[in-house]
Amino acid sequence: MPEGHTIHRLALDHRSRFEGAPVRASSPQGKFADGAALVDGQVMTSAEAHGKHLFLGFDQDRWIHVHLGLFGKLGFGTAPAPPPTDTVRLRLASPSAYADLRGPTTCALITDDEKHAIHDRLGPDPLRPDDDGTRAWQRISRSRTTIAALLLDQKIIAGVGNVYRAEVLFRHGIDPYRPGRDLTRGEWDAIWADLVFLMAEGVRHNRIDTVRPEHLPEAMGRPLRVDDHGGEVYVYRRDRQGCHICGAGIRTAGLAARNLFWCPGCQPSTGG
Repeated sequence: MPEGHTIHRLALDHRSRFEGAPVRASSPQGKFADGAALVDGQVMTSAEAHGKHLFLGFDQDRWIHVHLGLFGKLGFGTAPAPPPTDTVRLRLASPSAYADLRGPTTCALITDDEKHAIHDRLGPDPLRPDDDGTRAWQRISRSRTTIAALLLDQKIIAGVGNVYRAEVLFRHGIDPYRPGRDLTRGEWDAIWADLVFLMAEGVRHNRIDTVRPEHLPEAMGRPLRVDDHGGEVYVYRRDRQGCHICGAGIRTAGLAARNLFWCPGCQPSTGG
């Protein structure tokens, strides 16, 4: 499932191609035909993201709400657009560009009130300028749940996925099995600030890189990472490989329905 930086990047991509001008909307697959007909020919007024939710704004209190889920894909191209395949849930097109949405968990036309309800149930997003980590801390500091599980709870913090949770905990030497209530406020503030930085870099480069300059391949004389995920990371998908810093074997285990990765040397257990 795409992490939050990808959805914010998609919002930027929509704004750069369609914002401020009328767009043609269609649903070749047919599952969003009624919604597409209601916005067809309207001006796209905005595009924004909150966590893993994308919102495309139109006149008359209408928003297209998209959640890609595990299998959704959004691709862009330049005009003239080729004939769409019958797997395209939504096509948006302008005289210069088009966007095709396939296989999302959610593609729905919603109102302002419905959009606000979605925001209300989500936690703060490190990539939304008006958000900070205080509301998340209020819940984390009272919770017996592990910090690794809490970071994936979109009601607590929105947009963090499996890669960012593993990498930010490594970068701060935090045992992923520590209960949230055992973190200090200083540790949480450092984690939040790092997520703001890392995820903004993810938007800028359109990939996840979490390795500090002194640990990059060229600095350490090690091979480049080869993985379809891309980017340089410390622990994600590096099970049994040596830690870049301490040499210990990276471990993995299931936690919160996802594979957790951590270094037992750099993230020592604090359990009793």
